[in-house]
Amino acid sequence: MSNMKRIAVFPGSFDPVTKGHEDIINRASGLFDEIVVAIGINTTKKYMFSLEQRLAWLEKTFEKATDIKVVSYSGLTVDFCDQIGAQFMLRGLRSSIDFEYERSIAQMSKELNSGIETVLFYTSPELSAINSSIVREILKNNGDVSTFIPKNISIEK
Repeated sequence: MSNMKRIAVFPGSFDPVTKGHEDIINRASGLFDEIVVAIGINTTKKYMFSLEQRLAWLEKTFEKATDIKVVSYSGLTVDFCDQIGAQFMLRGLRSSIDFEYERSIAQMSKELNSGIETVLFYTSPELSAINSSIVREILKNNGDVSTFIPKNISIEK
């Protein structure tokens, strides 16, 4: 494994990307040769923002990082990891509620593909209240979300 490129997938819907997502990806980037920020396409889910818009925001957020790629995928995340040769799945934790949910996902992922390890990162304390659902709610009510999203992007509904 030491000669293999260490690739992690950070999956999500990023509807929209937040400072919490950005923080975890930036902090984790030193542990891996490459982080693939992967927008999962779920045809049954209603998104506020188009796939193209979410990809563009992520690309802008990480435009200076040579070790961070932004892509979209469909199907199971573990299958996508296999397709690109990723050995790790990167996930973020804001709270104990997140932990229980993420533990279940990690255990199921391990059952589906024993070659993938889940790496959990705690959100920085000052960002732990931020999530995409709250940002969307603020936007729906014409509020200012600039303090919750990466500095180099702007979001208007």
